[in-house]
Amino acid sequence: MSRRTKTIIYTIAAILTLAGIAEATYLTVLSLTGETAVCGGSSDCFKVLGSKYSRVGSIPLAGFGLIAYFSAFSFATFAAFGSTRAGKLFAILVGLMFIVTLWLLVVQAFLLHAFCRYCLFSAALIFMLTAIVVLLPSPDYGQSD
Repeated sequence: MSRRTKTIIYTIAAILTLAGIAEATYLTVLSLTGETAVCGGSSDCFKVLGSKYSRVGSIPLAGFGLIAYFSAFSFATFAAFGSTRAGKLFAILVGLMFIVTLWLLVVQAFLLHAFCRYCLFSAALIFMLTAIVVLLPSPDYGQSD
């Protein structure tokens, strides 16, 4: 795969993470201020975002998502500029985000019996980022930055 193609793919990944950053910021701020999300009249959304699974201690799960999306954005940006190490870290982080997303989908489906639109949007972003990681050739682990 050419360097230019990799740059384009990592740029697309960075743009996708910006959508995740925006959503996670919105949900984190709402959670920390005690506001409720605009869910278009869906009670499922309120059920998910207000559940015990939406926080780790006093920290909203969306806050962790914000950190993960920002890190993924940073790694994708550096990888777009040719950093092999950033490409490796991007792949590892997206893999972890994918596993957490699968777990959260299980929680929504089987424990809460409700789905949040914001959560499903985030899951779609993570699935697209995972597809990007899968489609990119494996980084050369012998090469250094």
